Amino acid sequence: MSPSSTEIPAAASLARPFTLGGLTLANRIVMAPMTRYFSPGGVPGDDVAEYYARRAAGGTGLIITEGTYVGHASAGLSERIPRFHGDAALAGWANVVERVHRAGGRIMPQLWHVGMVRSAGDPPFPEAPAMGPSGTALDGTRRGHTMTLADIDAVIGAFAGAAATAERLGFDGIELHGAHGFLIDQFLWAATNRRGDPYGGDPASRARFAADVVAACRAAVSPGFPIVFRTSQWKADNYDARLAETPAGLEAVLAPIAEAGADAFHASTRRYWLPEFTGSDLNLAGWAKKLTGRPSVTVGSVGLDADVVPAFSGDQQTRVTGIDRLLDRIERDEFDLVAVGRALIADPEWAGKVLTGRTGDTVPFSTTQLAALR
Repeated sequence: MSPSSTEIPAAASLARPFTLGGLTLANRIVMAPMTRYFSPGGVPGDDVAEYYARRAAGGTGLIITEGTYVGHASAGLSERIPRFHGDAALAGWANVVERVHRAGGRIMPQLWHVGMVRSAGDPPFPEAPAMGPSGTALDGTRRGHTMTLADIDAVIGAFAGAAATAERLGFDGIELHGAHGFLIDQFLWAATNRRGDPYGGDPASRARFAADVVAACRAAVSPGFPIVFRTSQWKADNYDARLAETPAGLEAVLAPIAEAGADAFHASTRRYWLPEFTGSDLNLAGWAKKLTGRPSVTVGSVGLDADVVPAFSGDQQTRVTGIDRLLDRIERDEFDLVAVGRALIADPEWAGKVLTGRTGDTVPFSTTQLAALR
């Protein structure tokens, strides 16, 4: 199939290399992190390595893994989500790295602590309490442990240890999960952070925990080892939640994180084309880049012809389309990298097809393919 006139710019825009810290990526396409529950006992097996290697071989410039639990007893909520600690799990991740590199790709683990999204008795360590900045869950109820300063230090240490381990295993950088209402985001959000000490209060104080995590990770790895920070306004089951109502409010949250050593911001939205604040068409990634001076990654229904969520009630298909709406924005450097989730679930070769102008050959995303996530 010959590329159309609207598909050629996609290759030109997205095929440009990009340097992040000491890492140079072959193109601007990133695989977004997507939880899959396919690691029994917390150990990523050969099937996980093959899953990521196929996307690397298909032309994806950077793979960010599904979230993986740092070495803290309260970090997780499932035995089937991979851990980033323990000999067996780390051997599994070493295999993933080797397979992705052999396929020509680059890969970062997404380091994760769920905080108050955990319920009492959840695996992998049922005896561990759910904990957060104020013991407050996303629905506003207080049903967990309020973190002490010792708890905060222990979790910061767990993230830093995981960062050092990632570099030792040969990963190409790390992403810190600071979005969607999980632990780091719980400190950032006023609804879940009701502390009266230096880790709570105004936006800059609420950002202190995130900044301390970033600074500890930066100290634990080489200077050129990239640290990406994922952020969002929305939370799990609360799409209307917001960290900031204005650009100034967002800057107060993100600036301390950038100053602590974050190399880039991965700004999670449900639909990348929607403006974040009135008076500007910049999306969240655009604002993150403008306010911090750091590179940014956009994400949110990239490559899909509709919001796929309403289709989850039936076995429907959402066509993986061209990305024409994205091109002008990346050409004017509103953001630097483009993360793709469901389109890469549907078609491991999606990146290569887009980069060579074959968007008409991409595979539709069916709701039955949710099995690839869980």
